[in-house]
Amino acid sequence: MKITTDIIKALREKTGVSVMQCKKALEEAGGDSKEAEIILKKHSVAVAKKKSERTLSSGIVGSYVHDGDIGAMVILSCETDFVAKHPEFGALARALSMQIAAMDPKNEEDLLEQPSIKDESRTVHDLLNEATQKFGERIEISRFARLSVR
Repeated sequence: MKITTDIIKALREKTGVSVMQCKKALEEAGGDSKEAEIILKKHSVAVAKKKSERTLSSGIVGSYVHDGDIGAMVILSCETDFVAKHPEFGALARALSMQIAAMDPKNEEDLLEQPSIKDESRTVHDLLNEATQKFGERIEISRFARLSVR
């Protein structure tokens, strides 16, 4: 199958991974987009492992309040201020806060194992691995809290 720029662009929009990584995954998958997604997912785990020893010196506080009676906050840490200020990094922090508000995890391990409320085929841990691949930095949930009036 011929790999066109439209196919590469579609995979990039779906995964958020760089154009070159999408192209390489499509080449490895023989042009099959679904197979390329699987390859990129496997690669994201490897990238996250390589970066696991790096120092986290920046981050963002994400928050979400649902109808004024449930709220959650998360500190999402990264290596640089550049990534911390990226709009998509902020969106990830907000999505994680929403996850915490909705699912009430008991601890970090519980949170990481939960299926994402936005895409049940991926866990929260998968989201962090994908973000590490996307931004090129180690990304980690440093702390989180959930409050409820009930």
